[in-house]
Amino acid sequence: MMAEVFFVMSVSLLFVRGLLACVLVLVAACASAPTPVSSHAPAGHTAFMGGGDTKHRFYDNESFFIGNQISGSPSIKIVLSEQRAYLYKGGKLAGMALISTGREGNPTATGSFSITEKDEEHKSSQYGNYFDDNGKMIQSDVDTSKDSVPPGAHYEGAKMPFFMRFNGGTGMHEGFMPGYADSHGCIRMPGWIAEEFFNTVSVGTPVTVVR
Repeated sequence: MMAEVFFVMSVSLLFVRGLLACVLVLVAACASAPTPVSSHAPAGHTAFMGGGDTKHRFYDNESFFIGNQISGSPSIKIVLSEQRAYLYKGGKLAGMALISTGREGNPTATGSFSITEKDEEHKSSQYGNYFDDNGKMIQSDVDTSKDSVPPGAHYEGAKMPFFMRFNGGTGMHEGFMPGYADSHGCIRMPGWIAEEFFNTVSVGTPVTVVR
């Protein structure tokens, strides 16, 4: 009887060890799996889609960048009805970003523009939050043109990493992506693709915004 019990326990232990080994193999495979290729990338190109060990937020499965495989001068076309921004190099599609543009009451203006400023660590001079001297937020999502500073408070502008200004105070930058037009007029992008756009364009790069 004791021998039978010992045999059953031994078999069970081997099964558990085998199961744990399978789990570890699967975890390792997932960790080392290559970033999936965007189905929106032009045929013949391998498109980087973010994720992996990149440090930026707001990953998605549609934005892509193949700019390092294409040469030529950059240009950008922003299509409001699609909520997408297209990056071209030498007239060839080099990347696409899902975007969030101006919401109702703060629409993103259409027209032909060009990049006038690049600021990797930009902060808004108009939109942000009010904090007290202890660093406690006392009012969020403020508009300094309308909301007065409460007594004893100070203003901190909203962070807009990889800011690319092209029309007055309007620019492209990393920002929250709710899946629809929700900004104060700027063009928000997932962080990783905003960095790719930022590193590709320069002051003077043409930017076209259409409906």
